[in-house]
Amino acid sequence: MDALKQFEKQQYMNLETVRKNGQVVKTPVWFAQNEETLHVWTFSSAGKIKRIRNNGSVRIAPSTASGEPVGDWVNAQATASTAPEAIQHIEQLMKKKYGFSFMMFNMLGKLRKSKTAVIKITVGAG
Repeated sequence: MDALKQFEKQQYMNLETVRKNGQVVKTPVWFAQNEETLHVWTFSSAGKIKRIRNNGSVRIAPSTASGEPVGDWVNAQATASTAPEAIQHIEQLMKKKYGFSFMMFNMLGKLRKSKTAVIKITVGAG
């Protein structure tokens, strides 16, 4: 899928979700690609999880760590999951891509007793 090509070799993407009142929220996130799907690791209490559960239509663009787009915005469909098997799978993808940085981020979350969630993003939908 051509829309995914621009995400190759990128460390961040800007994830645009929509609040119930229609206001858009842009959040730079780490992500991992698995074939035709992009995955985000986050905490289940994050606002983006609530917004995606309410409205799975999102837009994404490769970005800098501060969220400045470095590519084109793409329509996508997102779903959130707290299923242990989904979390375990995405944890392996994130470890492979981000290495020690991800492991430290993950460890800090566990120390805070934060619950984990993953977001699955399918490009071209929405």
